[in-house]
Amino acid sequence: MEKNQEFQFTIEAGKSERHYWADLWRYRELFYILAWRDISVRYKQTVIGVLWAVLRPLLTMMIFVVVFGKIAKLPSEGVPYPIFVFAAMLPWMFFSSAFADASNSLISNANLISKVYFPRLIIPTASVIVSVVDFLISFAILIALMAWYNYWPGWQVLTLPAFLLLSFIATIGAGLFFASLNVKYRDFRFVVPFIVQLGLYISPVGFSTSIVPEQYRIFYYLNPMVGVIDGFRWALSGGTTALNATELIMSVSVALIMCLIGIIHFRKTEKHFADVI
Repeated sequence: MEKNQEFQFTIEAGKSERHYWADLWRYRELFYILAWRDISVRYKQTVIGVLWAVLRPLLTMMIFVVVFGKIAKLPSEGVPYPIFVFAAMLPWMFFSSAFADASNSLISNANLISKVYFPRLIIPTASVIVSVVDFLISFAILIALMAWYNYWPGWQVLTLPAFLLLSFIATIGAGLFFASLNVKYRDFRFVVPFIVQLGLYISPVGFSTSIVPEQYRIFYYLNPMVGVIDGFRWALSGGTTALNATELIMSVSVALIMCLIGIIHFRKTEKHFADVI
């Protein structure tokens, strides 16, 4: 008489780093699908999606121009103040939007995570692509703004991809870290908007880094977005605005450390996502 046998098959992430990173490449099509899905949700068959990508930076720029440019009369280092502010808003809005999306991406894809195995790193990374589209829309607005003021950059504009990459590295690090925390501790979804709002005011978006007292600048440079923002201004102003080596080195170092910590923490907690999500 045959006995009924029950088999249990468990799918889990590869135990070796070699398998895991190989899986990232094997599941690259899933990355494209998730990224395109997020873009479609944001823009397809909507008016507010595209309109918000235009209005948000414009309205924010107008507020900063009035408060810091007209009322406080802060220096803009020889650059028209709207361009001075908008050049800083490009990387900051990319970081803030991508960081928020990546932090909540695992919770938003809970059903997918609990049903099938794939490298979970794909989800927060794919969510960043939507912010890249927003960045391109905002960059088109900046070009129109520069044409209005007849103010054009020099060869330094060729360095913009490097500063965008630096922003991407910082974003991935922070996004992965908070995404993994958000799975276990749901209260962190309230912490992320606070960090984004606080970061806007402690980053040199509406003002120049030169107004920070010199004795405190070494600590101010610990914010990796300071180097990114000043780098964007330097690239778009044709080298008119300031960018020093210490600031750039610290921004690169902090961004790389953030990225490394984010990946390590994410990988350490990834195997428990399906159990607690």
